[in-house]
Amino acid sequence: MNDSSWGAPAGSGYWGPDQGPAPAGPAYDGLQAAQTRPMPIVPDVPAGDHQDDHDRGAAQRSGPLFRDETPNEHPQEPMSSPSQPAPAAPQKKSAGRDLGAAIGVGVGLGAVIVASLFIWKAAFVGVIAVAVVVGLWELTSRLQERKGIKAPLVPLAVGGAAMVVAGYVRGVEGAWVAMALTALAVLVWRMTEPPEGYLKDVTAGVFSAFYVPFLATFVALMLTADDGPERVLTFLVLTVVSDTGAYAIGWRFGKHKLAPRISPGKTREGLLGAVAFAMAAGALCMEFLIDGGSWWQGLLLGLAVAASATLGDLGESMIKRDLGIKDMGTLLPGHGGIMDRLDSLLPTAPVVWLLFVLFVGTA
Repeated sequence: MNDSSWGAPAGSGYWGPDQGPAPAGPAYDGLQAAQTRPMPIVPDVPAGDHQDDHDRGAAQRSGPLFRDETPNEHPQEPMSSPSQPAPAAPQKKSAGRDLGAAIGVGVGLGAVIVASLFIWKAAFVGVIAVAVVVGLWELTSRLQERKGIKAPLVPLAVGGAAMVVAGYVRGVEGAWVAMALTALAVLVWRMTEPPEGYLKDVTAGVFSAFYVPFLATFVALMLTADDGPERVLTFLVLTVVSDTGAYAIGWRFGKHKLAPRISPGKTREGLLGAVAFAMAAGALCMEFLIDGGSWWQGLLLGLAVAASATLGDLGESMIKRDLGIKDMGTLLPGHGGIMDRLDSLLPTAPVVWLLFVLFVGTA
């Protein structure tokens, strides 16, 4: 039976020759549905909110009906049905930072470091001390802003700079004595404030003293050898090459996450790139830069640097995730803060110093 047998066009509201308009209500839905074409399903509208066709069309054109819908920006193209979603457009990989600024800042810092390193050793010790003080300022500032932890900056800055100088002048013993005195100064300095939070403040202070200046002191210890500038340069080159290899290989081939809960951007392929790049650079540096060094020692050195640099990077990523921040600072365009550049250098310094001592001695 078709619509004409009812004597009126479908949808006119007339349901029989002598029966008047069709009553509204669900009791007649089955009868109507049997004689008319299927109607599209539309979302229910609360009573009292009925609109005419024009208003409904305008509402549909103005925005999505549901939270997970997206407006059709191209009306001439049909919207994909929910059962067959349109394939997502491939996204181009991004470095996530301003590479131009990052490269410029990196080259500038490298020039300052190399110049101070080979012109006057004491000047490079000063560069280390300045980096330590700025790093401590960034770390303690973020701890206070995000966690309310007030690690005393003044004794940390003074003790940290003294730690670097003591390590250069008096060796390992001088570094340990300066570390102990700095920790004591933190405990005493914090006593000038109310006792609430004392334990967490001094704990964070002692941690900061060990994490930044004490580990940086091993760079000054490398510098004391006769070929100290070459040792420090090897340390810096291997760390930078390791980071570069991890970035280049991971960005191009990375598919398997290394530690997704800590640093989602790091991949196992990137780690392999760091190891390969660092081992190759280590073999070259030990063979041609270090007195008495050998290429096979460079391979071991490069492997150790790749491991320690990666762990150092992950360690600071844990700190930043706990604090809920992306970077420790904004001092270096394209890099973040000083601590964002020291993250892989700090834990690598004692590893490289120890391997140099084992391979070629301290002289």
